[in-house]
Amino acid sequence: MKYRNNIVTIASVFFSLVSCSQDDKYIGGSISGGNSETTSIFPVPPAQWMGGSDAYYSAGYTGDIMPFFDNGKFHIYFLHDAQNKPAGKGFHDIHEYLSTDLAHFTYEGQMIPYGKTNDPDFAIGTGSVMKVGNLYYFYYTGHNETAAFVQSNARESVLCATSSDLKNWTKLPAFKITAPAGYYNYDFRDPHVFYNDELKKYSMLVSTQTEQGRKAVLLHFTTADPASGKWDVQAPIYTTTPQENYLMMECADIFKMGNYWYLMFSENWSSDKGTHYRMANSINGPWIKPENDKIDGEYFYAGKTASDGNKRYVFGWNARKTPENDLGNKDWAGNMVIHELIQNTDGTLGTQAPQSVKDLFSKKSGNVEVDVMTANVIANNGTYTLSGTTEKAMLTFKAVGKKAKIKAEVTLSNDTGTTGFVYHTNDAGSYYKIIFDIQKGKVVSYNSASQEVTRIPFQFQTTTKYNIEIIMEGSVVVLYINGKAALTNRIYGRDQNKWGLISEGQNSTFSNLQMTRPE
Repeated sequence: MKYRNNIVTIASVFFSLVSCSQDDKYIGGSISGGNSETTSIFPVPPAQWMGGSDAYYSAGYTGDIMPFFDNGKFHIYFLHDAQNKPAGKGFHDIHEYLSTDLAHFTYEGQMIPYGKTNDPDFAIGTGSVMKVGNLYYFYYTGHNETAAFVQSNARESVLCATSSDLKNWTKLPAFKITAPAGYYNYDFRDPHVFYNDELKKYSMLVSTQTEQGRKAVLLHFTTADPASGKWDVQAPIYTTTPQENYLMMECADIFKMGNYWYLMFSENWSSDKGTHYRMANSINGPWIKPENDKIDGEYFYAGKTASDGNKRYVFGWNARKTPENDLGNKDWAGNMVIHELIQNTDGTLGTQAPQSVKDLFSKKSGNVEVDVMTANVIANNGTYTLSGTTEKAMLTFKAVGKKAKIKAEVTLSNDTGTTGFVYHTNDAGSYYKIIFDIQKGKVVSYNSASQEVTRIPFQFQTTTKYNIEIIMEGSVVVLYINGKAALTNRIYGRDQNKWGLISEGQNSTFSNLQMTRPE
């Protein structure tokens, strides 16, 4: 691709070090003992985080996550989505969770506030952090679409704040990058910054579109010295293909594992919504689309990664629904969910639960308590055989409460039909099911209106034993297969109602079914 010679000129910048009990019908986010330790492994920010009665300080949700590992700690910055957004106020200020093990979190409060009505960051969008010398740089999205502002300004821009301690951040009002010539300044967001060892410079990826044709691109900027405030625009590092035809590739991330480079981004407008990735032998590509390019289903969004130097994790949010029931529409923000990334032998990526989260569920609960089962189910000491080829086979168990982990080994006998797990979401029989479809090659979830909610590709084989692990907290339900694939779900009422196993047009066996709880 031909490199553009445009140079983004930014006014001289002088960096300063001047510091500038929730209802648990929802999930997590409560405060333990009145301090900042959250009780949730899938956290949301607490209510009244600034005290007082201001409506904006009400309970909120975890939006786009910007993880940064430093000195033994994961600094998990995120866009705070308040339940109440009074008219005339901005939104999506940046808050932080802190963790050393990704199973226990403290809520650290607001880090970067949104600006005033006439500021470019009246609302804030996703960004990323890097350290240069003793200074931390937080590049983030400024968003302001008020009529008065966009008359003479770009709706979106890249802004910056600095800190010497990752706590006290100083905005740099003189720093601003807007879309260069040929790109669309209405959608210009989600800066991802890193040191580019191949160029011996610092790189920044920005999600935007071409002005002509509105093709989604990840635009590339470079600088030799972030303190100069001057970034040079390069050719896009990735452009959507006609086959993909993405509207935007949001929340981009780029990293290296082993011999491969990976490019990650999220897309929310096509028929294949969710967090995607590409792989290459070089940071310059060519980028290969794996057969399955999804990290999870569409209810895990805006996945971005961080590594502790040993393992790499992807952080996303599990979408909530409005209204908050199984027939509600998917809404922005929810709970934070974290997967550990696994590199397969062919270089493709898989996901598993962080070991620290698995270790939380160490209290054995014995055999699960059977509620009812159909005549074509045989139960034998933790093994359940469902003969569902001629008519549906199902058994249900008593409710398991707020937090639980289920493990089982599942075998499918037929090359057609489905089998999986069912969750009753109220006592009137409404349900949500997660099933394995061997013929269509996917794990798919349905609500009680038989609407497909979320799915991931997975090629099942008959007579093969699959290790299933399901981690549940409140309405967040994350299913893992063989420690290689994940499907994140939102199931309201799950904790208070029975759950079970189901087989339709399929003979299947669930063996070694176990349930554990946190100590």
